[in-house]
Amino acid sequence: MDASYSRLQLRLVAASYATVAAVSALLVYRRYLQYLRYPQDAAASSGMWAGGDLMLEVFIFLLFLAPTAALVFVIRKSESAYTAYAKALLGLSLTAPLSAVFLVIPVLNQWYWGDLCIFRLFAIPIVLMVLLFSRWLTRFARARRLISYALLVEGLTLVLGIASLFLFSKGPNG
Repeated sequence: MDASYSRLQLRLVAASYATVAAVSALLVYRRYLQYLRYPQDAAASSGMWAGGDLMLEVFIFLLFLAPTAALVFVIRKSESAYTAYAKALLGLSLTAPLSAVFLVIPVLNQWYWGDLCIFRLFAIPIVLMVLLFSRWLTRFARARRLISYALLVEGLTLVLGIASLFLFSKGPNG
């Protein structure tokens, strides 16, 4: 593959990430303005508003999937680039157990930190899909191993989170 062609592809992927980030920031800002303009509605039907927040989160994650898929196909033949990508995925997967820990510590789960932790934990299924897709397309042993570690971290966080719901939830008599 021509080096200038791959640079152009990487620049297009970077531009698409920047565009998606700008659109996402605009959408989150508009949602914030809705909370400011209609505080009584948000308080009266908080569950519906939380559902809207979750739908916005899923939409933003789906927006980020398009440039991520393009990135994977662009760097698929470069071992160093794919290994760097796998390291970034491992770093991303480490944020899931950190978010779970932050939710347990009362000082750290206040204000927007708690919301960010909740949103990160809700994103585990989407991150798992990205990890599976990336591992399926990799050709290199080191990158495959790093992505496998990321899958293990993400999957164990999901399993332990679900198990903790059953273990620490109070029954009807508790």
